[in-house]
Amino acid sequence: MAQVHGIEVVVCDVLGTMVDEPGGLRTALREAVPGADEASVDRWLTVWQEHVEHETERVNSGERPYADSAVLDREAAERVAEHAGLTDADAVARLAGAGRRLEPWDDSVSGLARLAERFPVVGLSNASRATLLRLNEHAGLRWHQALSAEDARVYKPSPEVYRLALTAAGCPPERVLMVAAHAWDLRGARAAGMRTAYVGRPVGDPPTPTDAFDWAVGGLDELASELTVD
Repeated sequence: MAQVHGIEVVVCDVLGTMVDEPGGLRTALREAVPGADEASVDRWLTVWQEHVEHETERVNSGERPYADSAVLDREAAERVAEHAGLTDADAVARLAGAGRRLEPWDDSVSGLARLAERFPVVGLSNASRATLLRLNEHAGLRWHQALSAEDARVYKPSPEVYRLALTAAGCPPERVLMVAAHAWDLRGARAAGMRTAYVGRPVGDPPTPTDAFDWAVGGLDELASELTVD
């Protein structure tokens, strides 16, 4: 297996890193409530995000039994519907499936293809298996393997999720590179022994001055250029 910079396998986060999750949710909210002003859309997006974040934390702490991302998205859509006065069941159901229709960033498909020419590339996402399957198809993301946190029954940054990728990689963790637009995700990967690359996106969780990731780049194509040069 080829090695560049000591790396054998590249693992990429999906939500926020490969696809514009907040942008896709905004689009779905506007479709669900035509004519809504942007201030309302912002409020509903916050309601959605806060619910999902809170419930994933409850799952990871053991306070709530595991529920996959599709369940949490459905709950979030129902909470938004309450706030927005949305009573059309079909509209709520379509809103709940917004996570399957997120658009890729401009460099996601090309950068992924370039990385895949040199390394086995794995997607590692908190999205459920069914959501991830349909999202990959919609966004045109082509992986050698795509893994869902559903198989670990917890969410990132729980170490069990990164172990899914390490098991699939079949090599020492220091030869596996985790790529993400979220510093919290990379901290979890680093704790699991993986190497790390922060990819800047308009959304996400930027590094703090105390973070020491192996790479920090402005996009996936930039990372591909750095990694594919011996």
